[in-house]
Amino acid sequence: MEPSRSRLAVLDGLRLVAALAVLAYHYTVAWRIDGVRLPEYFLPRTVHVTVYGFLGVELFFLISGFVICRSSWGRTLGQFFASRVSRLYPAYWAAVLLTGAVALAFPLTGGVGDPERPTVVDIMINWTMLQQPLGHPAVDGVYWTLLVELKFYLIMAVVLIRGLTYRRAVLLCAGWMTVAVLVPSLQSPILEALTISDYAPYFIGGIALYLIHRFGPTPLLCGITGFAWLVCLSRVEDRMAEVNAGFPVPGWPGLVIITLCYLVLLMVALGRTDRISWRRLTAAGALTYPLYLLHAQIGHTIIRAAYRHTPIPVWQAVAATTVLMLGLAWLVHHYVERPLGRRLHTMMLSAGYPAARSGRWHSVDA
Repeated sequence: MEPSRSRLAVLDGLRLVAALAVLAYHYTVAWRIDGVRLPEYFLPRTVHVTVYGFLGVELFFLISGFVICRSSWGRTLGQFFASRVSRLYPAYWAAVLLTGAVALAFPLTGGVGDPERPTVVDIMINWTMLQQPLGHPAVDGVYWTLLVELKFYLIMAVVLIRGLTYRRAVLLCAGWMTVAVLVPSLQSPILEALTISDYAPYFIGGIALYLIHRFGPTPLLCGITGFAWLVCLSRVEDRMAEVNAGFPVPGWPGLVIITLCYLVLLMVALGRTDRISWRRLTAAGALTYPLYLLHAQIGHTIIRAAYRHTPIPVWQAVAATTVLMLGLAWLVHHYVERPLGRRLHTMMLSAGYPAARSGRWHSVDA
């Protein structure tokens, strides 16, 4: 059994690395800074490295499988539900309001690929986190990953109805992987959406790695992890093909990055990183979620304004905006996410979730 439920500081650090990688991709590759020219014009060397930053999302999903399995162990369905809602929504609500206000006041329009200006109704619908199935545009394009996470939580909730055990976790990995591999050949968009077949191998790999962490490596768990890694490699090739950077993007670095992600998580699972318990990593990890939610739309607005109205080079504008976003993420975490999360958790318990009363709220448990 796992000796303790203390935090794994390395995971906090990895989450911030993933968030910064996604931020770098969005700031330097995924849009046109002046609305016309490709990012390679402004940052000819940087973009050939940061183009792989989008794979930070895959690392998020891999870590999520590990952490959600860990935090769900021994919890009831009510405890799990209260924990997830109080963890996800406070920072998200703040991000929707801030991003929506910026998008309304300073819309990024007129450029190639610029998002449409949201309406007030769009912003209100976004508060549910279900804007995509409700047919409304996301206030910020990065929110698509939240629906993927919600689907993963729903799958975990089904298992938690009877409690999470080693046997049920292994059956979940085996059954879900089988479905995820076979569903694309059925050409059923509904099944693909429900089973999140594109990203399921990352969650499954994370779950298997947590089982290794808790119960030790066995041929079965190593086999599940290895199979998940291979399926992830096949999926990342498809993801690389979708990247429209305006220049050729070699695929092999993506395979190396995903392999390195698995190797680092394997080191965590085997306890090789247990001695790393720096508090600064945990503090940095706390910024990850609000940083991810806030960085794209607001950051693009700041960078474009700096490009149009100041003489500073683009790379300085990107660097300064990154620092500003880290500061804004800290403010949201400190003044919104932590206090509102605790209150929301308490409200949910008093409103009809007595099974969750013994569950402790963690400000950054996933």
